[in-house]
Amino acid sequence: MRQRCSARYLMAFSRLNSKSQFLFFCVLLIFVCGVGLCYTSFCTDSEPPPSFDAIKRAHIKSDAILRDRYGNIIHELRVDITGRKLDWVPLSEVSNSLIETLIASEDKRFFRHCGFDLTALLHALFENAFTSKRRGASTITMQVAAMVDKSLKPEGKRRSVKEKLMQIKTALKLEKTWSKQQILETYINLVSFRGELIGISAASRGIFDKEPSGLCMSESLILASLVKSPNAIPEDIIERAKRLKIAINADIDVGEFQSTAKRLLHRPYSIKQRASIAPHVAHYLLKKGQTDITSTIDGKLQDYAIGLLEEYLSVLKGQNVNEGAIIVIHNQTSEILAYVGNRGISSTARYVDGIRSKRQAGSTLKPFLYALAIDQQSITASSIIENTPLDVPTERGVYRPENYDKRFTGSVTARVALASSLNVPAVKVLLMMGKDMFLEKLGELGFTKLEDSDYYGFSLALGTLDVNLFELTNAFRTLANRGVWSATTFAINTAKNNSRRVFSEEASFIVSHILSDREARSTTFSLENPLATRYWTASKTGTSKDMRDNWCIGFSDTYTVGVWVGNFSGTPMWKVSGITGAAPIWHEIMNYLHKNTTSKPPKPPEGVIRAFVKMHTGINDAIHEWFIAGTEPISTNDKTTPRRKPKIIYPPNDVYIAIDPDIPQGRQKVFFEATEDTQNIHWVLNGDVICRGGFCGWTPSGGRHTLRLIDNNLKILDEVAFTVKD
Repeated sequence: MRQRCSARYLMAFSRLNSKSQFLFFCVLLIFVCGVGLCYTSFCTDSEPPPSFDAIKRAHIKSDAILRDRYGNIIHELRVDITGRKLDWVPLSEVSNSLIETLIASEDKRFFRHCGFDLTALLHALFENAFTSKRRGASTITMQVAAMVDKSLKPEGKRRSVKEKLMQIKTALKLEKTWSKQQILETYINLVSFRGELIGISAASRGIFDKEPSGLCMSESLILASLVKSPNAIPEDIIERAKRLKIAINADIDVGEFQSTAKRLLHRPYSIKQRASIAPHVAHYLLKKGQTDITSTIDGKLQDYAIGLLEEYLSVLKGQNVNEGAIIVIHNQTSEILAYVGNRGISSTARYVDGIRSKRQAGSTLKPFLYALAIDQQSITASSIIENTPLDVPTERGVYRPENYDKRFTGSVTARVALASSLNVPAVKVLLMMGKDMFLEKLGELGFTKLEDSDYYGFSLALGTLDVNLFELTNAFRTLANRGVWSATTFAINTAKNNSRRVFSEEASFIVSHILSDREARSTTFSLENPLATRYWTASKTGTSKDMRDNWCIGFSDTYTVGVWVGNFSGTPMWKVSGITGAAPIWHEIMNYLHKNTTSKPPKPPEGVIRAFVKMHTGINDAIHEWFIAGTEPISTNDKTTPRRKPKIIYPPNDVYIAIDPDIPQGRQKVFFEATEDTQNIHWVLNGDVICRGGFCGWTPSGGRHTLRLIDNNLKILDEVAFTVKD
């Protein structure tokens, strides 16, 4: 082969006239002398090139890696759009066939020269001067020099003589400080192969969907042929590869090689993610420059939650349930263990994060309302609340809440009202506490973008507030942590920060006890339902208006789990409640978390007392109940009476009451109601005592009014202000 090339050059040289031959020898002499002078200058001291280790450390991948808490890769995410660069691949992990073909194609005397190839330079000089071909003479070392030294980037499309000499100088320095293996390893990791594919890892996975160690000879021929002209058309690449095959005498089937090359080069390249189970977490954590992060996510739990969500949504598809989300938080550490924002590849909107999307809360806010009322000692778990029809006059008209099943059960305890998620008693508790106080408490629980209380009205008790699963689940974790709220985290072993007490330990314990009470919730949900677990848990479901959203949030002694199902479009589901929609998924997640451990009920704090309560409502003859110390019953003449301060239930503070113009003035009545029906309390309106007892009828008159509830000692027990509109 070498003899044929030499003969060809001699024949071309012999055709030149004497003047041209003389000119050639002059140019050659000048070139050799110039090389000698340049070589002498290279021997002088100058700034050394960067070290191999420095170049390797500076390698930044275009794809960042998210790991779970155990170090396993759970997601790959591209963070650099300027080029596709993957892991740095050691030379030992690259197939020998690729190394052989690259050296044969780019620099066949690589292991024999000292940085530049004088023979190649002479051949290139002759061909460029006396033939129509254009040939470069850059060795692999010279190419690496240009890759690692940005100052060697040419000012134009091609390097000038000066720039080429500087490139040679740097190449010589590299040869002195780097090994040939280091130079070759750097080359295969930094060279462009096709389009934006930079480095052997990106090229191998992007074109052949395999690691560099598994490249065969046919694939190596294609990659080596791409280096000279990465964006050449497939036909040119194939022809170049065929010539390279002949040059190295590769033993491959030409027909099979051509068909494989055409198929691979004509299709768009694509790098498949090695893992893709936490896309939303990856988007939150991985940024440009951060290429490898370990998160709090449990990879096995995450994968299980994804599969479980897909399984249940497939079952619910016939009821127009198409999306869902799951989050799992560790109670003590605040670490997020699972974060499934949607159903994944089959989602109607793959990039929407269902955990952060705002939707109406439904009944899931009721535990916080009752916790507030118990904390303020306005009610106890044994307080009797009338589950009867209720009309609440407001500035917008009469608000008339209804229960989910459209039924009214009469007198119920606060325990039963909360556990069975009764709507009317919840509105009565909100009337007692006031919208502003409840809304302030929701803000302390971490709910954001809250409107003015008048925006929601008294339906706030039933969850007209827009929340997201992230905030809602962490709010329930506050109850699990005995009333202390703290921020969640994706970072392992971070110190707890930004924590605050929202509820007392006593109120949190009592509400948690209610939410775990299977018998108390049986009024609405029956004894056997997905909220019942074989170990201790406390949970609450919720359904928004028109069945647009299903929620189930609950906690054990170690974990808090939140589940939402519905549709990102907001279209209603068909005949789906929290018990049949989100709760079964919640139940299965809890079973997975506690497959090897149990969950024990929380220990009662020092500030609570369990007392015997004798009821006089026909609900039960007697029950045992938990109370905040000082609110437990006292016994008088064999009758058990709650020890608590009476409060005004109706009218609520700052309410507007409208007079019906079709009813004669003398026949119109507004009824005031207190939490206790006893003759020891008196109603005082605008400074005048108007009646006594738990109920009081009053003929309304227009204007602003102040209403007080006092005892026999004239002590003010409660006070509200309201307005009557003529």
